[in-house]
Amino acid sequence: MSCTESRPDILEIRRGASKAEIKKAYHKAALASHPDKVAEEDRDAADVRFKLVSQAYEILHDEETREMYDAHGMAAFDKSQGGMPEYTDMNDIINQFFSMGGGMPPGFEGGRSKKPRKGADQVQDYPVTIEDLYKGKSKRIKITKSVICGHCKGTGAKTNAKAHQCSSCGGQGATQKMKRENGYFRPVIAECSTCHGYGSIFKEKDKCKKCGGKRIIPESKVIELYIPKGSYDGDKIKFKGEADQVPGQTPGDLVILLKEKPQSTFTRQGEHLLATINIALAESLFGFSRVVLKHVDGRGLHMSRSRGQITKPGQTFKIAGEGMPIKKTGLTGDLYLTANVEFPDDGWFPDQSLISSFMKAQPPSQKPLLADTVDEIEYDENADLNQIKISDSRLNEEDEDDEANDMEGAPQCAQQ
Repeated sequence: MSCTESRPDILEIRRGASKAEIKKAYHKAALASHPDKVAEEDRDAADVRFKLVSQAYEILHDEETREMYDAHGMAAFDKSQGGMPEYTDMNDIINQFFSMGGGMPPGFEGGRSKKPRKGADQVQDYPVTIEDLYKGKSKRIKITKSVICGHCKGTGAKTNAKAHQCSSCGGQGATQKMKRENGYFRPVIAECSTCHGYGSIFKEKDKCKKCGGKRIIPESKVIELYIPKGSYDGDKIKFKGEADQVPGQTPGDLVILLKEKPQSTFTRQGEHLLATINIALAESLFGFSRVVLKHVDGRGLHMSRSRGQITKPGQTFKIAGEGMPIKKTGLTGDLYLTANVEFPDDGWFPDQSLISSFMKAQPPSQKPLLADTVDEIEYDENADLNQIKISDSRLNEEDEDDEANDMEGAPQCAQQ
C-alpha cells in the first residue's frame, strides 16, 4: 500500500508530515482510545485499540520504519518474511490513527451521521397454505409501525426547547467500537444508541410528553393483503411507504414475504403439481374405478382403469390442466400422479386352490435359466442399498506393491 493510499486527501495529512505533527496526532488518538476514557463495557475493545495506536506510532515516529511503511505498507513488517510481528491489520489502524480529529468517515457529515434519504424496507413473514397459493386470497391484516410524533413534529422536544450535544458520541451521531472478525480487530462505526444519530439530546424536562423525546410513536393500521392465484413460496408483496418512519427520511416499504406451510400431499414444481396415489395389489392387476385424490380446492378426482390395464409400481399419470394456476395468464400447469402399489403382508392368501388358479391365469413366465451348477442361496429380505459399506481392496494392493518395490531396492544379505 502506498503512502497516498494510506492517507487519503480527506484526512488532510501531507506526505511529509513532521514528527511533531505525528506526535500530536498520536496524542489525540491515544487519548480517544484510552481505556479509562470509555464506559466499562467498552474497555476491552479500547484497550486493544490503544495498544494498536501505540504500535502505529512506533512505526511512524522512526524515520527508517516510516520509510519502509511509505514504500511497502504493512507488507514490510510481515512476520512470515522476518519482519516485525504482532501488527494486526495495521494499515487500517494507521489510516484511522491519522484521522483522529479529522472528522468521521464518509456518511457522517457536519458532526452527525448522515441518514439515507429513504428508510430501510421492512420484511415481515406471512404464513400461507398451498390452498391460498392455488385459489388466491384477500385478507385484511393489522400492522404496527413507528410514525413521526404529531405532537412535536418529530423534534422530540417541547416548542423552543434547546438541544444539548450528546456526550456519548460528542455530537458526531455515531460511535466507534472494535469488532473481531476472522481473528482480527477492526474498527466499526455505528449509530449512537443515546441520540440515535442526531448528535444532540434534550433535558428530561424539555422532552416531548407524548413520545418521550424519541421523535416517533407506535401506530397500528389495517392493510389489505391480496395474494394472486399461482403465487409461490417466497413471493414478496410490497406496500410502498408503509415501513417505520424516521424524521428526515422518506419511509421505506413494507415487504410481506409469503411462507408456505408444510403439507404432505402435494409437491410443487413450478406450475405443476406432483402427488402419490395408493393402489391395492388387486387394483393394480384387475383395474379400478374410484376417487383417488382430493385436490387442493377440495374436489375429488375420479380415475378408472379397466381390467387388463396393469398399473405398475411407480407408474406416473399426467392429468393436463390440473396443476397450479400461472399468474396473470389464465393458464394452469399439469398434475402428475405416481402409483404406489400396496402389497399385502405374508400369508394373506390362505386358500391354496385359489393360488393355483391365480398362477394358471397369469401370462407365461420367462424361459427358465439353465446352468451346469446350481447353488441354493440364502438372503436377507430387508436389505437396504443405502447401507452398503465399501472396502476398497485396491488400497491394500497398492501398499503391498510399494513394499515389494522397496524390497527390490534394498541391499541383499550375502550367501554363506
